[in-house]
Amino acid sequence: MKIEVKVPSPGESITQVQLANWLVEDGEYVEKDQEIAEIDSDKATLSISADADGKIDISVEAGETIDVGTTIASIDTEAEGKPKVKAEVKVKVETEIESKNEAKHEVKEKPSPAKEIKGKTDKSSMMHISPLAQKLMQENNVSEADLIEFFKSVRVSKKDVGFYIENKDKSIVSTPQSATNWGGTRDTSRTKMSTLRMKLAERLVSVKNETAMLTTFNEVNMTPIMEIRKQYKDIFKEKHGVGLGFMSFFAKAVTEALQHFPQINAMIDGDEIINYDYADIGVAVSAPKGLVVPVIRNAETMSLAQIENSIKELAIKARDNKITLDDMKGGTFTITNGGVFGSMLSTPIINPPQSAILGMHNIVERPIAVNGKVEIHPIMYVALSYDHRIVDGKDSVGVLVKIKELLENPIKMIIPGNDPYAKLLDI
Repeated sequence: MKIEVKVPSPGESITQVQLANWLVEDGEYVEKDQEIAEIDSDKATLSISADADGKIDISVEAGETIDVGTTIASIDTEAEGKPKVKAEVKVKVETEIESKNEAKHEVKEKPSPAKEIKGKTDKSSMMHISPLAQKLMQENNVSEADLIEFFKSVRVSKKDVGFYIENKDKSIVSTPQSATNWGGTRDTSRTKMSTLRMKLAERLVSVKNETAMLTTFNEVNMTPIMEIRKQYKDIFKEKHGVGLGFMSFFAKAVTEALQHFPQINAMIDGDEIINYDYADIGVAVSAPKGLVVPVIRNAETMSLAQIENSIKELAIKARDNKITLDDMKGGTFTITNGGVFGSMLSTPIINPPQSAILGMHNIVERPIAVNGKVEIHPIMYVALSYDHRIVDGKDSVGVLVKIKELLENPIKMIIPGNDPYAKLLDI
């Protein structure tokens, strides 16, 4: 009996997806619930699992854009066999910087050719080779180690294998653009945009065209938070099992500030304004397939430890392309951190239909005036982009100042009214 493998619907209004990658080979024996393929939608990368045990027959090649419901493979449940153990080639690449600033990559470990059988090794492969490329390799007796030595790459397609077959006997060949030695040729290459990337581009352009976006800036003295982290980070990690980062402080400060400036935590729906009595904070994460924004639900009720654990869980899912549509639905406010890449200052783009987004940046020691004296402190520039149609300048500046105050005096985050002396004096 043959069972068809069809593309599931990733969510409402999504009619097409891109078959991003096959996780099994054509003709391989698969087990029920085993992940066999990945698809890219305009929201996220999702995996497809086998519905039964059997031999898989792939009918659609990776990279193609297909309709939801399309049959991409079939599984012969009457076939007998065992799942293949993926081979692994352990390759250690070491970069040495020479006086001319040229990088040389050297393969430290290479499996013995005697152990290679039909292009595979006795260890599991870290390379991602398409099923059709594997077939072509077997027909021409090409091993994975040959490809590693030739391409210095970790992603090999059918086109790459064909290139190797045509040029393997030449002493000097033109290396692909993915090789270490860049430049020196006039070659070009074209890569089809993923569905996620195309949708992201579309949304970014629409934000610029459909909102009255402005950005206001401020700076935060990070000394108090850095002192807290220095004093408590080891105890915090031991008790909660997660590191104490900066994002949890910012998320907590944002949730406190949104109470004072509800227009920042709102959105426009036609001729109406929707205000939220909760804070679902989106955290922008750079994933392998592009930027995704998973959401921390009801962040206003969470402690720093709960926020850190949520961020860690969502970041791991994004890194492994396991993020789901439910993880990214909703969101009333977004935080993005360009500082992890070294950004000093930027104007973040609003994540629609939200009304504002906070941009974090790198922390640099700068001279500032403190009580009439010049002191060196770790400073972060922060930026708040907002939709001027719904947020007035007074509110945008006010919420950013409030966030700055909370970060520079973290004790205010746990005191009702944010003034510990007023609480003490009952005034």
